[in-house]
Amino acid sequence: MFSFNMFDHPMPRVFQNRFSTQYRCYSVSMLAGPNDRSDVEKGGKIIMPPSALDQLSRLNITYPMLFKLTNRNSDRMTHCGVLEFVADEGICYLPHWMMQNLLLEEGGLVQVESVNLMVATYSKFQPQSPDFLDITNPKAVLENALRNFACLTTGDVIAINYNEKIYELRVMETKPDKAVSIIECDMNVDFDAPLGYKEPEKYCKAPEEPTEEEGDPSTWTDMDPKFRAFTGSGNRLDGKKKGIEPSPVPIDPSDIKRGIPNYEYKVGRITFIRNSRPQPRKTTEDDDSEFIAFSGEGQSLRRKAERKP
Repeated sequence: MFSFNMFDHPMPRVFQNRFSTQYRCYSVSMLAGPNDRSDVEKGGKIIMPPSALDQLSRLNITYPMLFKLTNRNSDRMTHCGVLEFVADEGICYLPHWMMQNLLLEEGGLVQVESVNLMVATYSKFQPQSPDFLDITNPKAVLENALRNFACLTTGDVIAINYNEKIYELRVMETKPDKAVSIIECDMNVDFDAPLGYKEPEKYCKAPEEPTEEEGDPSTWTDMDPKFRAFTGSGNRLDGKKKGIEPSPVPIDPSDIKRGIPNYEYKVGRITFIRNSRPQPRKTTEDDDSEFIAFSGEGQSLRRKAERKP
């Protein structure tokens, strides 16, 4: 009697709970349809076929759906989210900047895998052009642009659109991992110096020279030979030229005296300085004499008659 047990070596059952497949990728400009899908270029999400949604719904995956894109020919990889499931079967549409990071051409093969990423707490960006410094509030602009992104990967060069101009920024660092999710997160953002930026050189200012230099009075006559007061010529009403020729008297350098500036000058106030007679100095005798009231001598208009002897 023989016993046969077919379950001695049971066949293992593999439950696939990870999405992994290959697609031919194209840029969003190749997406057929009457609607303009330029909004896809402004973010970090892709468009996948409806079969991917059917397969993902049957798997035990976490939400939001995040994917790892790999170009096996160049060993380049990045991470992204999904925007819609309206692409043709076997095709996915990527933003142009994402295809440049993966070194992919139109119709190239890309490996798409579902992943779980940690929530971001810190990220650092480096603008690829000094033109980014022209933005008044770069952090607010970047925060608004990252709303169209689902995740960030260290080393990627993302593109944001602001005022009809595209700015590229390289992701220099992300925490707590090299690839993080930025959906509903509180993330600190920092910037590195833009690529090609040069700090302005600091010049040491030379000490200012005084406008009026103290020197030898003999050199003051050569300061401004163009203007001399009261040296012009005159014109007569009868048209004669006699006696109107200027005869300037040469100035002796010793006659030029530099005055003392008025340190109490106030703007809008005119001060007239008049020469007053010097008051006589009081002698020491006058200072020492005491004042006695009604001690002066009087004068009479009528002279007294002289008495006869």
